[in-house]
Amino acid sequence: MDKLISLYRPFFEASDWHAAIMTGSGLMTILMLAVMECLLSVDNAVVLAAQTRSLENPVKEKEALVYGLWGAYLFRFIAIGLGAYLMKFWGIKVAGSLYLLWMSLHFFYKMHFPDKEETTHKTRKPKSFWGTVASIELLDIVFSIDSILTALALDNNPVIVLLGGMIGILAMRLVAQVMITLIARVPELLYMAYVLIGIIAVKLFLSLPFIGIEIPNVAFSLIVFGAIGFTLLYHYVKQRKHAPQREEK
Repeated sequence: MDKLISLYRPFFEASDWHAAIMTGSGLMTILMLAVMECLLSVDNAVVLAAQTRSLENPVKEKEALVYGLWGAYLFRFIAIGLGAYLMKFWGIKVAGSLYLLWMSLHFFYKMHFPDKEETTHKTRKPKSFWGTVASIELLDIVFSIDSILTALALDNNPVIVLLGGMIGILAMRLVAQVMITLIARVPELLYMAYVLIGIIAVKLFLSLPFIGIEIPNVAFSLIVFGAIGFTLLYHYVKQRKHAPQREEK
């Protein structure tokens, strides 16, 4: 119990809160960590958008993101206190990369080989709400390990690390919400998302300690945004191409 108290006492120290929100350096560090969280978690936004889109209900999609947000905050609080031990959790990355790869392959398999029941009724059963929330929470755990360790390496004040991470998580949820809206308007983005999920799975697996190949997060962010831009351009050209045919009819 004493060990547990010592790990989390800094979150309630007035001096740490003063250094975080009442000093210029503290506020600048929080802003920097929030920006870094966005860069480190751009892959998380892609996965979140694809996961919640499967609910096929705009209200439930937003609710799932809200539940996922609070779960992410809770895990972030726990994980920062246990930051020194996170290096031992590389097994989570293995499980996460395999799960993401399965998600990507399963999506395209279902597109090419739909169930007979789905073909007959021409409707696909939406994913369960709590199943989606559970998936979001598990993926948050997988994706947040690197960002927490990076943040702790930059500043040892847990309050600054927590606030920076919380702002970053909120920003990524907003990005995910924008992507969900875009997917509804541009269906091709859903296919692009699952291709990226497969790439993310490989990226995550390569970052394991016994492989040690790290793809820079800034470079990967450019790949993601480039893929989104290319897909939007493809959709626009496709719409323009088919517009005269619709007018003739």
